[in-house]
Amino acid sequence: MKQMIRWGFFFLGIMIFSMGITLAINVQHLGIHPWDVLNVAFFNHIGLSIGSWAIIISGLLILITLIMDRRYIRLGTFFNAFLVGLFVDFYMWLDFLPTATNSWIDILVILAGIAVMGFGGGMYNAGGVGAGPRDGFMLSISDKTGMSISRVRIIVETLVLVLGLLVGGPVFVFTFLFTFIQSPIFQRSYLFFKKWIKKIEGKLDGRNQVAVKKELS
Repeated sequence: MKQMIRWGFFFLGIMIFSMGITLAINVQHLGIHPWDVLNVAFFNHIGLSIGSWAIIISGLLILITLIMDRRYIRLGTFFNAFLVGLFVDFYMWLDFLPTATNSWIDILVILAGIAVMGFGGGMYNAGGVGAGPRDGFMLSISDKTGMSISRVRIIVETLVLVLGLLVGGPVFVFTFLFTFIQSPIFQRSYLFFKKWIKKIEGKLDGRNQVAVKKELS
């Protein structure tokens, strides 16, 4: 039952997180997250879909992480790699989310996208069923090099951003603001849902103990 609850939060968080990505991509002229810059750049120049490139790149990161340090790869990591790209393509196919109007409304849309990504990211990570492909990749580099996680994140995302820019991805003001806005929302969401999951599990443990006592009496 506990695992079902954790996986439930994971899958719901992935769906919400992917919706945030799609919102941001819909107003990409304002700038998007460095990893999404790369996905959109490959989509524009090579083809396939944005979600397909998210899956391909996540798969490559998982492969590299497995070679460096497989501790960070769990079942949830594989689901994350596949489902995020799948849901992004699905939301774009449904075409029900706000799109660019080239007005001040676009700023509200991308802020909403960043907030939704932070909220969903915190939720699925709170499930504790596996780090995302990008997180596992950066954590393994941090372990191997001895550098702090924050420093590794800055270096990796800067290199990804430069690559995406060279390929012709959408880089603008919000590309550089993404992490600063998203990180605090992610942290609060993560801590909130982690406490909530523990409360639910505590209640389940209490019920199980009562049931055992009744059986023994």
